[in-house]
Amino acid sequence: MEENTVDLLSSLPDEILGRIISFLPSESALQTSFLSTRWASLWNTVLVQHGTTEAAVAAISEFLTHFDELDPLRQPRRLQYHFGKGSTSILLATIAANNKLHMELSTGKQEFQKQFDWQLGLNHQSLTDQPSSSTFFVKTLFLKSVGFQSKEAVSSVVSNFQFLESLKIIECNGLQTLEIDSSPRLKSLTIFDCPQLKSLFIRSLKLRSFRYRGLLPWLLAENHFNLKDAMLDFRQGPGDSSFGSYDFDPSLLTIKNAEILTLCKWTFEKLIWPSISYLHGNFQFYRLKELWWIDNSSEGYNSDALISFLKLCPALEQLFVTVDTKSYSMPITTTYSKKVARHSKLEHLKVVKLVGFTNEEDELSLAEHLTKLAVKEPLIIATADGICFRSLVKVHLYQPKLNQTHVKYTHNYKFVEEDGDINELCVNHAHMGL
Repeated sequence: MEENTVDLLSSLPDEILGRIISFLPSESALQTSFLSTRWASLWNTVLVQHGTTEAAVAAISEFLTHFDELDPLRQPRRLQYHFGKGSTSILLATIAANNKLHMELSTGKQEFQKQFDWQLGLNHQSLTDQPSSSTFFVKTLFLKSVGFQSKEAVSSVVSNFQFLESLKIIECNGLQTLEIDSSPRLKSLTIFDCPQLKSLFIRSLKLRSFRYRGLLPWLLAENHFNLKDAMLDFRQGPGDSSFGSYDFDPSLLTIKNAEILTLCKWTFEKLIWPSISYLHGNFQFYRLKELWWIDNSSEGYNSDALISFLKLCPALEQLFVTVDTKSYSMPITTTYSKKVARHSKLEHLKVVKLVGFTNEEDELSLAEHLTKLAVKEPLIIATADGICFRSLVKVHLYQPKLNQTHVKYTHNYKFVEEDGDINELCVNHAHMGL
């Protein structure tokens, strides 16, 4: 007997399918969009509107007001707003699960964006106010490709989000100066790939996560805040060559107590080490547990900067080293003191991951440095492509070292292909190829 392959569920009317989805948790409901094109079409319904820039604020507010999280398909989750007659500027707003809103601007042409400054003020309502369970409120906001023409409309919309906790701004071409005046509710701020950004001014009292990727801008913080997670991916180099260690000192204070830190080698060499070297080990990253170090090998790999930094991190548990051949590098003129720091041994280091090394000799050399620096030998894994992993093992004394005729150095360790499941230890970070 032939099996009945008719999908009776998918053949139901949109209204009934929507009603079924309304009984699912938000994340599970959204996953139904991957079942088939029929289910995907339910989630991709777009509300199309045309109007002026001034009217966009009211249109977006009304769009959000009519959304019901308990019945996510009762109204479209996507708004496509066209600015003015004959304009190619379009705003696409998409509501995602867990109170997330994505707003992307498009001009329809890949033309040069007019340079602009942007002052973004977040809502400062009292913290005693709580959102109503019957209305949708934005907790996480993604802003992409905001430009000169759209910045005012976006600012007006954002000012209404009084419960905003996480803000991400990406790919805003033409943006030169960004000033963010945030409420105490904002805990996470991410700024990626704004190539013309020269100055960043942040007013924030409770910010705990700050992730930045791009040229190093002038960083100004009116209020001191202690970051728990700091990503300073300045691998593209400094935006202004006159920016020095003294200018970076306020930022150094904000990352001093971080538990998770992403840092480029050159940033440590040029902006951090000159300020702390004279302290003779008194400056420490006492709370740092997870370090993502972006290195380079344009002039041959040198681990001196990394080893010197690690001696400032007595609580470190996990180390991830990425070699990016395109990362900005400086001529090696820095000399690091060989004086033993107060905490010269890593007592808690458990996992090390090396990514992107093109020379196994460099991998082995660094690995041996790390084993000497750690109190207990950590698990050290290496990968050149992010797919094939090798783990460090000790070479037993009774085993002859293989083919040493042309080997310049010999090691007490070697890397062997890893057969076990180490996916949990090989997570990718935000700076990894994104």
